[in-house]
Amino acid sequence: MTHSPEPQKPQLERKLGPLMLWGLGVGYVISGMYFGWNLGLEKGGTLGLAVATVFVIVLYVTFTFSYTEMACAIPKAGGAFDYAMKALGKNWGFFGGMAQNIEFIFAPPAIAFAIGAYLNIFLPSLSILTIAISFYFIFTALNIYGVQAAAWFELVITIIAVLGLLLFTGVVSGDFQWQNMTENALPNGWGGAFAALPFAIWFFLAIEGVANVAEETINPQRNILIGFGSAIFTLVVLCVITFSTSIGVSGWENIVYESGSSTPSDSPLPLAMMQSVGKSHILYKVIGFIGLFGLVASFHGIILAAGRATFEFGRMNFAPPVLGRIHPKFRTPANALLINMIIGILALLTGKTGEIITIACFGALSLYIISMVSVIVLRRKHAALERPFKVPFYPLTPIIALVIAVVAFVSITFYNPILALLYFSILGVSYIWYRVISAKHRNAQPSNQNLTK
Repeated sequence: MTHSPEPQKPQLERKLGPLMLWGLGVGYVISGMYFGWNLGLEKGGTLGLAVATVFVIVLYVTFTFSYTEMACAIPKAGGAFDYAMKALGKNWGFFGGMAQNIEFIFAPPAIAFAIGAYLNIFLPSLSILTIAISFYFIFTALNIYGVQAAAWFELVITIIAVLGLLLFTGVVSGDFQWQNMTENALPNGWGGAFAALPFAIWFFLAIEGVANVAEETINPQRNILIGFGSAIFTLVVLCVITFSTSIGVSGWENIVYESGSSTPSDSPLPLAMMQSVGKSHILYKVIGFIGLFGLVASFHGIILAAGRATFEFGRMNFAPPVLGRIHPKFRTPANALLINMIIGILALLTGKTGEIITIACFGALSLYIISMVSVIVLRRKHAALERPFKVPFYPLTPIIALVIAVVAFVSITFYNPILALLYFSILGVSYIWYRVISAKHRNAQPSNQNLTK
């Protein structure tokens, strides 16, 4: 008696090349150049934020190359979750995966609110919240439709956003004066540099999302390295020129506070342009419009990465397994994308965008710490693992990233104790669910796996 073969489960499609990976890597991050980072100037001034940013650049360069080693050796959609699982076991794999999910799920609501606030100027009849929620539906649908369409869209808007930063630099650089960089450069002492760390991290937050599309990458062992390397180089250059030219026009206060206001602004580049060419100049409006592309690039890109991270968590039964299913037609993690959208909208409804950004930073730094430990442990426990790329200057490179990440985590905890308690509470409740409830499904899975689709 012959048995008909079981239908194969839908798999993620490999359609991404190095150019698209560059677009995703830069796109995940580039909104941080257009808004948010200037809030660190209120905490640390030019010198305080500059010192924090230098340390963060060192963190991200060393982290990125260390993370790339694991991404090339273990090209899985779960990223840090899969690496920690193999290196440190299920418990630390859970914490690495949850940290990644928290980072990727909580960053988009803050960006969505900024998009809503911007478009509300042009569409005053629509509330900020309505616009933000509408964008969630639109870009979740785009990601469900297909990774190639999503990646092409991301590439196009990322290129526009990069050109916008270069245009901004070219316009205001003629008004740069060094004395503006040194005026009131450290208003709150060196403690301000530590307080500014979350906003320095915002410059680069979520670049590690490139690893989460490894299963959809053509020749990931080669192209992940190219995508990661070119993206971090681009972002470091953009960070340096954006930081220096913005402040150099007329000092840091003028890109934190609008004239006559004591409320920090989320629009440092338009404020700098206003000081340089005036509010009525066409270039002021152009830069403001292109800034929207930067926001959309990061919003859309992080939604894409978050879907893959949550999908892998569900696929490995560390979350409800329904999240680990792939849409049979579009071959994308539709369920994971939808649940992330629901959580993001709930976060939006709180109206606490600054707090949401800080919680995302807690998740990111936890991910970096666990990942750097994983790099070192994998070298020792799995020396024979094929590594198409090896991080240079090992073990110094991951150790540097680990030390800076730990210092940053302690610093953010010190300055945000209530949010730290909330973050650890989320981890604790999730871990209890994982240990008590999810274990039942994992024990039953072997006998049922042929019956589930």
